[in-house]
Amino acid sequence: MDIKTFNIEGMMLLTPPRFEDDRGYFTETYNAARLKELGITEPFVQDNHSLSRQRGVVRGLHCQLPPHAQGKLIRCTRGSIWDVGVDIRAGSPTFGQWVGQTLSAENGAQFWIPAGFLHGFCTLTDNAEVQYKCTDFWNRECERSVRWDDPLLAIEWPVSAGDAIVSAKDAQALSFSNVDDWFTHTADG
Repeated sequence: MDIKTFNIEGMMLLTPPRFEDDRGYFTETYNAARLKELGITEPFVQDNHSLSRQRGVVRGLHCQLPPHAQGKLIRCTRGSIWDVGVDIRAGSPTFGQWVGQTLSAENGAQFWIPAGFLHGFCTLTDNAEVQYKCTDFWNRECERSVRWDDPLLAIEWPVSAGDAIVSAKDAQALSFSNVDDWFTHTADG
């Protein structure tokens, strides 16, 4: 497995090997023992699958607060997306910084975004399908959203605000200035 780490502690890009022949390919997309070796020890309890019919759909930025905080292992199984994680752990040296990665059916990459981060993505193709594993169940009371295009974050999205297709809920999300103590950075992440 190819493993890429970032200057923001905790996030990883994992690309499992593919074994290809003239019939197609095989890849192992989940192995609990292998993830444990990488420090991803929380069990996954929920799988989600979304379809975005158009290029330029933006979903996010979302997180869940404790006691239902979620780590997410994200992959794109059809088309491609620009996937983003934002550190929102108060006291973290990288608080407010983000990492973006292209995930596609073609590259097979998976983005690990632990609890304590916002998550969002933008579709780069029509009919993009995204599947992700979560370390806790969805909980309405713990759910929070931050504006995807908040100028304080300065995320380099591949779509302009005028062309982005967002839900009414995401269009009314909070400013990043409201994120102050949702999570706390600890010595171990």
